[in-house]
Amino acid sequence: MKAINIISFDVPYPANYGGVIDVFYRIKYFHHKGIKVHLHCFEYGRGEQTELNQYCESVTYYKRKTGVSSQLSATPYIIKSRTSEKLKNNLLKNDFPILFEGLHCCSLLSNKVFKSRFKIVRNHNVEHDYYNGLAKIESNPIKRKYFKTEAKKLKQFEATLKHANLCLAISSSDYDYFTNKYSSTKFIYVPGFHANEEVKINSKKGNYVLYQGNLSVSENKNAAEFIINNLFKNLDIPLKIAGLNPDKDLINLIKQNSNIELIKNPTDSKMSKLIANAQINLLYTQQATGLKLKLLNVLYNGRHCIVNSKMTEGTSLSEICLVEDDTNKLKELIKSTFSIDISHQEIKKRESVLLRDYSNEISFEKIIEYL
Repeated sequence: MKAINIISFDVPYPANYGGVIDVFYRIKYFHHKGIKVHLHCFEYGRGEQTELNQYCESVTYYKRKTGVSSQLSATPYIIKSRTSEKLKNNLLKNDFPILFEGLHCCSLLSNKVFKSRFKIVRNHNVEHDYYNGLAKIESNPIKRKYFKTEAKKLKQFEATLKHANLCLAISSSDYDYFTNKYSSTKFIYVPGFHANEEVKINSKKGNYVLYQGNLSVSENKNAAEFIINNLFKNLDIPLKIAGLNPDKDLINLIKQNSNIELIKNPTDSKMSKLIANAQINLLYTQQATGLKLKLLNVLYNGRHCIVNSKMTEGTSLSEICLVEDDTNKLKELIKSTFSIDISHQEIKKRESVLLRDYSNEISFEKIIEYL
């Protein structure tokens, strides 16, 4: 394969949240391997990014059709809002394979004009499970109804995957789900692409705990609130919470706690330093969906990593994390781990697991084998 079309659900730069991290570093790795990438991306706020021109033969932007008209459809909103006649016409200008990034981009997957093309879908989640999970933790009744409705539509639309020649599941649990449900479609397990090629951990002690994530996403906001209210409210250990676009409620909650600091919209370099210098990277989720790429980044670059079991479900990462679900035990684990160095043996074990199971080279070879 010398060239590929990649359709991205969002502009994949800067690579500062889960889904676009996978997309951006896949593009970068394909380029590194001499494959010409024709990138097609839906833009709805991140703007055109000249950085992408370094790694792509061409970059074409399409406006996402947000608003009520895209919601009043039997097609899921995340897909209906990413339909484009211009995209279809551009894809017909060549005969290269087409990689659809997520179910979001699959409006053209079943289109008869692409019947003879080699079509790949990257499954970032079992999307209807993800949206049902969002509904469970959403307090706003209007948003909760939207998530439930979207989940039903996504469950129905998912059957369009039968038109793909190859699907890439991001976790082993997602792989099991898809292969059991769609036995006639070829699925392979390909973990998320990422920025890291080697484990780089500062073995000296740090002096704070870090929680980080896209704070505009209710899953991450709820996790931050849980960590504040249940783990750090009366704890004499500094906590830094870093991430994108926190709302007023979270900002005010953090202000009420003298041991907690908010770092809004950190740059990539700032986030890298925060991860590397933390004594503990604490990650928590109420949704066991997909692969948490921020966890992967932390394990390559951070000291101690404490998580709940849903963070590592469907992966081998529980082998190299400190995993605890009980709130009281989690609090005690933070206190005891805050005073100890990370050992050389722990670092070597991380290297072994990460390079065995989460190497970009291995993931790339898995994809190329089928092309």
